[in-house]
Amino acid sequence: MSYLIKSLVITLSLLLSTTVFAGNTSYYGSKFHGKRTASGSIFNMNSLTAAHRTLPFGTKVQVTNQKTKQSVVVKITDRGPFIRGRILDLSKAAAGQINCQLCTTTMEILSYGDGKYRKE
Repeated sequence: MSYLIKSLVITLSLLLSTTVFAGNTSYYGSKFHGKRTASGSIFNMNSLTAAHRTLPFGTKVQVTNQKTKQSVVVKITDRGPFIRGRILDLSKAAAGQINCQLCTTTMEILSYGDGKYRKE
């Protein structure tokens, strides 16, 4: 296989594996701080985590506020949001880094987690 074809295959596989979603994002904090998440870990509102309805636990995503263009990388550790029209609930710390209480974001999947429940 020629170098050009190998490069094309690698480039196409990278393009196809990058998934970006856009939608409304909110945050959750003190009400859930110290409680167990759906993944089994203890929620810490000061860590860079998020809740998503279907992504495997441990998935890392880059979230960008469309208004401010600020980004943060978070790990999916919980399920939610449970309010129609929202795609992600950020921890208080993650929301603070991108100046988002309720904002429109893009979410780019950086790596998929294994989805396992962890009692940490």
